[in-house]
Amino acid sequence: MLTTGLLSPRRLQADGVVRVALVAASALLLAGDQVELQVVVRGPVRVEIVETAGTVAYAMRGGSARWDVSVQLTDGAELSWHGEPFVVSEGADVARSMTVEMEAGCELAVRESLVFGRHGEIGGTLHSSQRAHLDGQLILAEDLDLTPAARPGWAILGGARCLDSITTLGRRLPDSPDTLQLEGPGSMVRRLVQDQHLSDLAQSWAALSKPDKISECS
Repeated sequence: MLTTGLLSPRRLQADGVVRVALVAASALLLAGDQVELQVVVRGPVRVEIVETAGTVAYAMRGGSARWDVSVQLTDGAELSWHGEPFVVSEGADVARSMTVEMEAGCELAVRESLVFGRHGEIGGTLHSSQRAHLDGQLILAEDLDLTPAARPGWAILGGARCLDSITTLGRRLPDSPDTLQLEGPGSMVRRLVQDQHLSDLAQSWAALSKPDKISECS
């Protein structure tokens, strides 16, 4: 079942996979907007979510907005979500969260690209939170303070303007110096770049998304 709110999900034709596109149903993201995305996949089916365009959080003149995602995967479900750039304009104030509840045998892969400021801007405020449970056990907990004052810290973005990430849960990526292996079955790879097109994670995502690569990344 597909339900439309501030975003309109649309089923795309595809073989061997359920592919869903997310299309903005109105101007996004403005002060007062509260985007809630609920994704529930049950059974041995592979679902791919694609975003047709990036999202821009506009200047909010003292207001704020939320972007909350909840994912539930059961009975061997697989979900792949390719997010387009999420641009935080100067003057924007956004809280963004993702919560995941999944069973053993399920798999999730997400690409997320955060861009701070449009051309010539410093970029606004973003607070990001992620929580993921596998069979009720916490395997990922992260809170990022991505305010303009905190971002330049050497342990945050340093001099970078873009944070590009691939996160897998339920399976691990191959070991490499650039890969953070979670304590449970999951991995995270990130790139800090000045401009989004300089990130090489597009190639990594394309390789990860090939059906014959699923077992190789287990």
